[in-house]
Amino acid sequence: MNLEDIRAEVCDLHRHLTRWGLVTWTAGNVSARVPGKDLLVIKPSGVEYDALTPKSMVVCDLDGNLVEGEHSPSSDTASHAYVYRHMPEVNGVVHTHSPYATAWAARGEPIPCSITAMADEFGGDIPVGPFALIGSDDIGRGIVETLRQSRSPAVLMRQHGPFTIGPTAKSAVKAAVMCEDVARTLHLARQLGPIDRLPATAVDRLFDRYQNVYGQPLMEGQQ
Repeated sequence: MNLEDIRAEVCDLHRHLTRWGLVTWTAGNVSARVPGKDLLVIKPSGVEYDALTPKSMVVCDLDGNLVEGEHSPSSDTASHAYVYRHMPEVNGVVHTHSPYATAWAARGEPIPCSITAMADEFGGDIPVGPFALIGSDDIGRGIVETLRQSRSPAVLMRQHGPFTIGPTAKSAVKAAVMCEDVARTLHLARQLGPIDRLPATAVDRLFDRYQNVYGQPLMEGQQ
C-alpha cells in the first residue's frame, strides 16, 4: 500500500469506532505504520469524526513529529510512536474510551478470561497497565511493558482507557471492538455472582484454534 492508500484506510477504520460505540465526540484514534518507512498515519487532534477525510489524516515520524498534514496530530501520537519503535511486529494501534472497558480501567482491574471469546481473541486476561499522563511517550512505555508479558492485544491503561495493537490497523480495531464486548459481558456476569476463569489448558487450546484454524484461508494478497 502507498501512503495515500494508508491514509484512506486509517480514515475509513475510524467509522468502526463510532459504529460500535467506542468513542464520543472527538476522543479516540486509529493509527497505522507505513511499511518500509519510519512513519505512521494517525487521526488529527480534535477533529470530529464526521469531518474526517483521507486528506485530514496526518503523517508523523516514529518520534511523533509531524511530517505531512494540514492538522496537528492526535495528542496520543507519542504513545503510538513509542509502540511502533519498540514492537516492530505491530502495524496498527487503537485507543478508545469505550465505556465498559474504561470502567474496568478506572478500577485498575484486569478483565478475567472467563469466556471462550476472551480465550480466542486475547489468550488470557486483559491486563492493566500503569497510570500515565497524556502528552509524552509514558503511556506508550506502559503499553509496551504490559503487553510484552501478555498474549493479549489489548491493555487497560489505569484510570484512562483501552489501547489495542495488531499486525494490521484493522486487526487492532477488531481487538478494540472485542475488548469492549467482553468487558460488558464480564461486567454483567459479575452482577449475577462470582465468575471463574477458564482453565489455562482450555485457554491455550482455544487461543491456538482461533488464531491458527478459525475462518477462511487467506487468498494471495489478503490480510
